[in-house]
Amino acid sequence: MTKHRAVCAHDCPDMCSLVVEVEAGQVVRIQGDPEEAYTAGFACAKVTRDVEVVHAPDRLRTPLRRTGPKGSGQFAPITWDAALDEITARWKAIIAADGAEAILGYAYSAHQGHMNRRLVSGLFHALGTSRLMAGTVCDTCCETAWDMTLGPVGGTDPESIVHSDLVIAWGCDLMAVNVHVWALLEKVRKTGVKLIVIDPRRSQTAARADWHLPIRIGTDAALACGIAHILLRDGKIDRAYVDAHTLGFDRWAAEILPGFPPARVARITGLAEADIERLAAMYGAAKTSLIRLGEGMTRLAKGGQALRAVATLPALTGAYGREGGGALLLAAASMDFQFQVLGKPSGPATARMVNHLALGEALEEMHDPPIRSLFIAANNPAVTNPDVARLRRALAREDLFTVVHDPFMTDTARFADIVLPATTYLETEDFYRSYGTYRMQYAEAAILPQHEARSNFHLAQELGRRMGLTDPVFSLKPKDIVPLLFKGATGMVGEVDPARVFEGPYKFTPPAAQEFRTPSGRLEIYSETLAKQGIPPLPIWEEDPVEAADAARWPLRLLTAPGYFQAHTAYAASPFLRKREGAPCAILHPAEAAKRGLSDGQKVRLFNDLGEVGLVLKVSDEVQPGVCLVPGQRPDAEAVSGTVNMLCDMRRTDMGEGACYQSTFLDIVAWGEERAA
Repeated sequence: MTKHRAVCAHDCPDMCSLVVEVEAGQVVRIQGDPEEAYTAGFACAKVTRDVEVVHAPDRLRTPLRRTGPKGSGQFAPITWDAALDEITARWKAIIAADGAEAILGYAYSAHQGHMNRRLVSGLFHALGTSRLMAGTVCDTCCETAWDMTLGPVGGTDPESIVHSDLVIAWGCDLMAVNVHVWALLEKVRKTGVKLIVIDPRRSQTAARADWHLPIRIGTDAALACGIAHILLRDGKIDRAYVDAHTLGFDRWAAEILPGFPPARVARITGLAEADIERLAAMYGAAKTSLIRLGEGMTRLAKGGQALRAVATLPALTGAYGREGGGALLLAAASMDFQFQVLGKPSGPATARMVNHLALGEALEEMHDPPIRSLFIAANNPAVTNPDVARLRRALAREDLFTVVHDPFMTDTARFADIVLPATTYLETEDFYRSYGTYRMQYAEAAILPQHEARSNFHLAQELGRRMGLTDPVFSLKPKDIVPLLFKGATGMVGEVDPARVFEGPYKFTPPAAQEFRTPSGRLEIYSETLAKQGIPPLPIWEEDPVEAADAARWPLRLLTAPGYFQAHTAYAASPFLRKREGAPCAILHPAEAAKRGLSDGQKVRLFNDLGEVGLVLKVSDEVQPGVCLVPGQRPDAEAVSGTVNMLCDMRRTDMGEGACYQSTFLDIVAWGEERAA
């Protein structure tokens, strides 16, 4: 048996260091690296089961060519040379006839290693194809709102939580998505530091917190404005910090905050007025309060304003200026490597853009030229995108030449013309930069590629060479590219010798006080950039008229959240994790279930104007009346019928053109019962 250091490449802020035990070329055990301080010797329950994933019996073994109708899953094995010859011949013919923009590369973050994540996009950038506006299904709204407030910069170092005197998990289920921060927090709480959770759901984190505030979905901005109102009223504003480091506070205080007294905020949020007063008092008394921000609060129509309002609060108390205080959304923006070496090796300065969430729309409506070929890697849009039914209709186009690169036959791969077997992260070397901590690592492959699998990185290089690209990244080894990522980098990255990354995990040390990279160099409560875009330039809660109309028609609002064992379909290959998570479910409050005559464990139909989905009902008071919670993203084969994103439309958020999953309204009946008129 041999042991190998590895890095978890799943889309998670923790980026755990791992020790992988290998025997006879097979992974036999995965555990956290005990020599890495942040991982602290343990990995989450999902990652330790990746032994099952890498050696799953249903791994794709060879390239496949479609033999039946699209979506049927009928394929025959072919060789890699035959597959690559067909792909490049088709692409060259399409480019000759309609230009490169008739092709779209659609790759995202299922692999967090930057060689494998970015070179696929770099291939299509260099070819001059249509380009993906990536991340709109996930984080573009919250990132844009953060950038409009603090600038493109990382937030508070999560490891400084040891200096915090109050922690608020605002829309963030730490036990599901940030387990190592939870581990640090447990130690801090033993010293008397309180944890407050603000979340519509009584998550596992909320159940273990000192105080849980079950806020109404979509009202986070109102609560933040209400807290600011009370801090101003009670003289708890750190005027010295506000005057020195913010822009627009006086306008916010005069124009917006008077409209959010506690009584009104209570009506909007569903929280008790006394609880709002208590929360503001606790926050105003803390000196090094830390808010861990979740992304889910921004996946709705006014999500950007929610993030801006909450992210402003640490400036009012001066917490941004103290170690352990402030807010954390993401850390990555302060580790500004030269990733354009991989993602933009060459190619035209501009090209036609396709919004990540609107793939179905693009495939059906784009012309001059239409999209004639689609390459998908590290993504499963036939499950994860909104308005999935429309997307699947578009993927079924017989004239659309589709290639999917994946370790498994996903719901998306079933629509492909060519399916290529991909490696998992344990079968490829890569460079990793966390997006939730200030750490970087390099990892070798723990085992050889299984069967005939090839990595995203090596596939992109081979396709680049066959398409005539001569950029160095299409021939260099991954280790030779690493120094290029540091070359010309500034700040923390520019201070590090690139060779250091090969010696083991490296922890950057960000400034103790929050940096701001806005045009003014301050935290911009008032944003001139937003004003020019016709977006309210001061953080505010406003009722969205479309949401209000939908709420009047439908009795339930959808809440989506990561599953604890099946956060997304990348974990679907583990039988153990599927069993632990249970069948894909819809969670209703007992009062809502009783109103419909429904019982726990019953098959139910969720429906609205877009479609219907079949799930198993779980009755629990972890959600409030009026809410339907659907945790995780699951393949069709596991559900009674379909996937919940069939009910979500393609509306965009107020900032960042993101998806509005939480702006979905619906009703539920028993599975065999006709849906209501």
